Amino acid sequence: MFFASKIRAVAEAVGVEINFPRTKESLIEKAREADLVIVDLHSQRFDPFTLPAELDATRLLGFFSHVEVELQRKAVAAGYHQVIPRSVFARDLAQILAN
Repeated sequence: MFFASKIRAVAEAVGVEINFPRTKESLIEKAREADLVIVDLHSQRFDPFTLPAELDATRLLGFFSHVEVELQRKAVAAGYHQVIPRSVFARDLAQILAN
């Protein structure tokens, strides 16, 4: 929840609408309208590695804990456009959302 609050605050500061879908189905629906889909590769709600095949026209950014480099490899192999450590994501969030 803390991380979601930070993302929401930064999105508001840069004037970007952001959604936090609770199911894979709602994520796929919202992704049709999105320029960028940001995915926590540690998600327990759905398998984040099947998303690229289901959202092939959508730009996907995945973030992960820097100690879980296998998640990075899996995400790149699955088709994510960008995969970055959580620390880089947090540091560059305003720039990521503004682009």
